[in-house]
Amino acid sequence: MNSRLARASVTSFIVFIVLVPIYWLVSTSLKSNKEITQEGTLYPHVPTFDNYLRLFSEKNFGAYLTNSLVVTTVSVSIALVLGTLGAYAMARFRLPFLLERKIGLLLLTLRIVPPVVILIPVYLLMLRLGLLDQWLGLIITYTAFNVTFCVWMMESFFREIPVDLEEAAMVDGDSRFGAFRRVTLPLAAPGIAATAIFAVIVTFNEFMFALALTATPKAMTMPRGTATLIGRIDTDWASMAAAGVIGALPIVVFALLVQRHLVRGLTMGAVK
Repeated sequence: MNSRLARASVTSFIVFIVLVPIYWLVSTSLKSNKEITQEGTLYPHVPTFDNYLRLFSEKNFGAYLTNSLVVTTVSVSIALVLGTLGAYAMARFRLPFLLERKIGLLLLTLRIVPPVVILIPVYLLMLRLGLLDQWLGLIITYTAFNVTFCVWMMESFFREIPVDLEEAAMVDGDSRFGAFRRVTLPLAAPGIAATAIFAVIVTFNEFMFALALTATPKAMTMPRGTATLIGRIDTDWASMAAAGVIGALPIVVFALLVQRHLVRGLTMGAVK
């Protein structure tokens, strides 16, 4: 009984710690700036949705959100396709002197290096290519970062899938690519979903490169656009909170859509 009570207490405390910031964000988005800065209420006494309406009518937030959704979707999709193929090749084919492992380490170095180190080279490259303040510049940059992460993460999932399953499909007349598409990919769905979630979160929330590579609402992403709510004299806290709520919704929806893949066993169907 005591152990159950202790577990329940610890769980309740953790849930409380996690939910308090979310509650504070949502409640702040429903307050007026007077309630936030002067009265400091714990909950909105007069709830209002004016903050959300003002974002789209006065702050160009619709453009920022559209830019984020397009750039994130395209860059993550391309990175998943290239990363999945690269990870499968590294997991299934052997190179002389174990080069496949060294290649994996080299790919990972792009994620190890602090982004600020390569910010200026990336900026100069996009400037030379004429891709500043454009979707394509952000898509190329984010894809380059996400491919390395996808390869590194997906390789371990492919290594856990028995090779015998692919060989059995090829014995039955299937090609290597056919066995990969019909046998390996369905079993790797949980790994692809997990990789996609991490890539989407990192890309959707990325700020530094969006700050350097964009300057107008036609290409600014949601984090970059939200920063424009911070003025020299004052900060529109209510609108920033509303932007945070709206910005979190696509990630939550995407996570719910792929949740069933995350909880499914990686090789459950093969074992049966």
